[in-house]
Amino acid sequence: MPHPSWNEAYASGELPWDTGHPEPLLVEFVTSGLVAPGRTLEIGGGTGTNAIWLAERGFDVVGIDISSLAVERANAKLNGRALSCRFATLDFLAAPPSDAAFHFVFDRGCFHVFDEPGERARFAVHVAATLAPSGLWLSLIGSTEGPPREVGPPRRSAREVALAIEPALEIVELRSVELGSHEAKAWFCLSRQRTIPAQPSIRHD
Repeated sequence: MPHPSWNEAYASGELPWDTGHPEPLLVEFVTSGLVAPGRTLEIGGGTGTNAIWLAERGFDVVGIDISSLAVERANAKLNGRALSCRFATLDFLAAPPSDAAFHFVFDRGCFHVFDEPGERARFAVHVAATLAPSGLWLSLIGSTEGPPREVGPPRRSAREVALAIEPALEIVELRSVELGSHEAKAWFCLSRQRTIPAQPSIRHD
């Protein structure tokens, strides 16, 4: 399904999220050794900066975006280089990629664009469907922390994040960070494939 608003954003050049540099929080996470190179999916990858950076470090990357114009620019940026990296136009909320079993999934501000709780929950379910056993999902999510602002990423509370993700995946880490390009507070949310289903709470009398 076409989404002209995203194509229009890329055509206009008004892209505050597209800095042309790999996301520092992703760089820090990868260089810390907490995730090893493997099959990787970037959701909402835009013009491919993060995907190409990962591929240069040995990751086998698929970058997807709902904007066909963004994907065109990502392929142009790749410029025929011999990297294990490809890009595709895909509406992740409608259906995850058919070639599942990714060891690492990354999104910088894609999960948080969905206003409806059911949409965010479906996003998490689709991530779980794409992950290999022991796979990790790192999502950078605009948070309700910090002062009022008129621009920047959508705000989601920790409760909203947990309600969407916990039924499908185990949250390993949820901490407050800052998205440097926006100087906005965000959640660093690291989740992994479940080995057992989420268990109901138990009341002790």
